Amino acid sequence: MSLTEPSYLTAPFTRTDFGTDFRWGTATAAYQIEGATTTHGRGPSIWDSFAKRRGKIKNGHHAEQACEHYCRYEGDLELVQQLGFGEYRFSISWSRLLPNGIGNINQEGVDFYHRIIDKCLSLNIEPWITLYHWDLPQALQNRGGWKNRAIVDWFTEYTDLCTREYGSKVKNWLILNEPMAVAALGYTTGQHAPGQRGLHNFLPVVHHLALCQAAGGRAVRRNVPDAFVGTTFSCSSIEPFTASQRDSRAARRVDALMNRLFIEPCLGLGYPTDAFPFLKKTNQYMLPGDEEKLRFDFDFVGLQNYFRVIVRHSYLRPVLWASEVKSTTRPRTAMDWEIAPEGMYAILKQFGRYPGIKQIIISENGAAFPDELREGQVHDPARIDFFSKYLQNLLRAKREGVNVKGYFVWSLLDNFEWAEGYDARFGLVHVDYATQQRTVKSSGRWFANFLRN
Repeated sequence: MSLTEPSYLTAPFTRTDFGTDFRWGTATAAYQIEGATTTHGRGPSIWDSFAKRRGKIKNGHHAEQACEHYCRYEGDLELVQQLGFGEYRFSISWSRLLPNGIGNINQEGVDFYHRIIDKCLSLNIEPWITLYHWDLPQALQNRGGWKNRAIVDWFTEYTDLCTREYGSKVKNWLILNEPMAVAALGYTTGQHAPGQRGLHNFLPVVHHLALCQAAGGRAVRRNVPDAFVGTTFSCSSIEPFTASQRDSRAARRVDALMNRLFIEPCLGLGYPTDAFPFLKKTNQYMLPGDEEKLRFDFDFVGLQNYFRVIVRHSYLRPVLWASEVKSTTRPRTAMDWEIAPEGMYAILKQFGRYPGIKQIIISENGAAFPDELREGQVHDPARIDFFSKYLQNLLRAKREGVNVKGYFVWSLLDNFEWAEGYDARFGLVHVDYATQQRTVKSSGRWFANFLRN
């Protein structure tokens, strides 16, 4: 496969501008690409159940085949190498290892991830494991899922298994993927699995996720010598619509919710009740010793930045008293997310001000566009422009002293994009879901050219 492209693919910066120790990778998630949801001993996850409910996934899509990565992983990992990435982030399917969430181990599932790791290492690709990327075993959801405090023990058992099995080969570990999305979309608005609705779910789920975030970190540290341990947050620069006090207070509340809610407890700062007093109600779920149990000294934090959010005060949104204002002049992606590269700079500067954060990795960044395969090629100049501008803002923050040490593209492949089904394409590699043909897009060749030079 030729990765040669015309000169317009030249980036406005060089790889060496980011430093010789800067890590470049791409990322995927098990449920979004693996398929094989009912084979080789895997148990059902909450997303399997959610996808069967009418109207929950666009066009009735499901992930029973997805990208068939379960049987095509070797070729997919060879694409990672051909594109020039030295790091690969993937997640483990909890229900593939433990079909009932706890208890009996599915050896076929365990062996599958050994094969992925071994293939990465044979290609000189550094594996990064995400322990939880949203696909909770349905058996645990039947027992309350993230609303049940027992999940701290369940998650610790699962993490112990993963680290005992893979810790001798894998040093890079991410505990949770975007816990705020789990609490808000999964248990409050019902837009994601398990599809539960109600504000009463939010705070217990938040607290149990935050406890697992730290408990998982401790389990990795205990079982993996010289582990490099982090966790990930979906973060957006929050701006008030006007300079009024009401809009400014609304922006502070949204910032507390979207950006501060999970990082500050693990830093020993507690929940950000100063900006969002509603969070004081978390106290009803706190047990003696929880403040200490929430703390963990991560080696890095992973930030996942896609867009900024402009907010104003709103009487129509009780509790948060804020609503989003969408720009009418800025371009937007196929997900209807505003393209705002300066938001990458702002959020890096914001997190760079925490003295307890040792290192920052951009663990996801990317964009969905309506890609089309024409004459065997996919030209996606809008995605190239997106990457170029976001990376320029990352470099600006880095040059101003923010200790950002890596960048992972979301995503390697077009995939099952949760409630959006297969309509939203984020990949550097186009997937024809009917034939499973992979085609490197122009943006993939842009990255290959940039990383090679």
